Amino acid sequence: MGFLTENHQCPGGVWTRVSKALLTVVIGSSIGTVSVYALDDRPASALVLAAAALGAVLTMAVRQAVSGGRP
Repeated sequence: MGFLTENHQCPGGVWTRVSKALLTVVIGSSIGTVSVYALDDRPASALVLAAAALGAVLTMAVRQAVSGGRP
């Protein structure tokens, strides 16, 4: 590897990283919401919100673990 030079640019810009992070959160939220509706016919809105948040957090954690660092 070595030291970074003056002309070094990280692969992908800010918008690429932001869009990947948002897409990961949306997918995780969708998985959490679908899993709640699969288990319960009429879940409470607080349960759906909590499952969506948990799904998003777990998906981001898995993404960071697989990629080896920051999103």
